[in-house]
Amino acid sequence: MLTINLDDKTSTLTLSPQGALEVKDFEEVAKLVDPFIQKNGELKGLIIYVQSFAGWDSFSALTKHMKFINEHHKKVSYIAFVTDSVIGDIAEYIGSHFVSAEVKHFPFSDLEQAKEWIA
Repeated sequence: MLTINLDDKTSTLTLSPQGALEVKDFEEVAKLVDPFIQKNGELKGLIIYVQSFAGWDSFSALTKHMKFINEHHKKVSYIAFVTDSVIGDIAEYIGSHFVSAEVKHFPFSDLEQAKEWIA
């Protein structure tokens, strides 16, 4: 399951996974964020907010995730990984080479700092 929160005022999308990511999670995010991007041209920030990342429930989910990133990364200015998982460090390092957004890792307790960084 994935909790999705789109803040229209700040143009920031917060995603909070609870458990392994599924194909339907990315379909739900696209239903919400694609019309917003079409109307506004971009999404200022994306926050991945999860204490510990559980991964994907299937190879199909991983593939859908990679396709989602490929289709959206040029339309997002900042990506904040707010997590205590080592995946945050990895994502900051690797992500900065493959996406056009600025990527930064924050400890799970620093959600407000991540929001300020995006603002």
